[in-house]
Amino acid sequence: MTLADAVAAALFVGVIAYALFGGADFGSGFFDLTAGGARKGAQLRTLVDHSIGPVWEANHVWLIYILVMWWTGFPESFAAAMNTLIIPMLLALLGIVLRGAAFAFRKYAPTMGQARLYGTIFAGSSLITPFFLGAVAGAIASGRVPIDRRGDLWSSWLNPTSVLGGVIAVGTCAFLAGVFLTADADRSDLPKLAETLRLRTTLVGVVTGGVVFAALVPIHRDATTLAHGLEHRAAPLIVVSGLAGAATLGCLITRRYRAGRVTAVVAVGSVITGWGVAQYPWLLVDQVRIEDGAGVDATLVGLLVVVGLAAVIVVPPLAYLFYLAQQADTETETVTARSESRQ
Repeated sequence: MTLADAVAAALFVGVIAYALFGGADFGSGFFDLTAGGARKGAQLRTLVDHSIGPVWEANHVWLIYILVMWWTGFPESFAAAMNTLIIPMLLALLGIVLRGAAFAFRKYAPTMGQARLYGTIFAGSSLITPFFLGAVAGAIASGRVPIDRRGDLWSSWLNPTSVLGGVIAVGTCAFLAGVFLTADADRSDLPKLAETLRLRTTLVGVVTGGVVFAALVPIHRDATTLAHGLEHRAAPLIVVSGLAGAATLGCLITRRYRAGRVTAVVAVGSVITGWGVAQYPWLLVDQVRIEDGAGVDATLVGLLVVVGLAAVIVVPPLAYLFYLAQQADTETETVTARSESRQ
């Protein structure tokens, strides 16, 4: 493995982490949006608030990590991608900002009408952000980001691979969030809510799985380099993802929610890793290879040192934060469930 490959691998670890942690965070917006009216959906929205409230900002650490690693280690490809894909990137950023603001303001809305407005903005932006990020990934993977000039501002991300990438991103986020929310509801002694979430998540998983495998046909025509990698080098990971996804559905059907969380993470992590393996060794597919687009060795070494320090300084506190959040959510939701049962 070369120095450039090591930095690219470290960068892609951040992509996987953001897909898993940020994905489960964004996906909760789908269930918030489909929860129902103010009274019918109150319990589910409370669960969403308790589940993501303490950690939703921390998840964006991974996005910052990805961007810093990319523009520092591979500056020319970063500039090319931002130049061509400025529209979907700005829309994704807008979604992140609106989502965070609406999530905070909803709790302090003085009227029910304002609370509904903020809730709609929160849920809608939770869906558009992963869509546009998936569209960006599709544009890069289909070779529509040239290195020597600005690519088309619209067709670069409005194409079959990008649109399917966006839809798959939204579906996988919703599926991952549903599995975790179902487990949280069951753990918090909310059987009716857990059953509702179980059925919805199962449906989301079936639809998303169908889209993932159906997408292989248009991707084969629209992104031949990526398709070749998926069919050969990354094929084992795609198989693992399919098996893990099926296992997750089985866990939901049999109500083994804790095991389902593990298999869901494996399913999503495998499909994301498969995309990276299929695209290797391209940084921008059919345009720039990792080795050719890397910065100077001194910069790459510095980045690896920073990654090592971050693994020691940042990752343990993040893990502890998630642990504390899980404990706090359990205690709060259990008290809520008991009070509701007494009523």
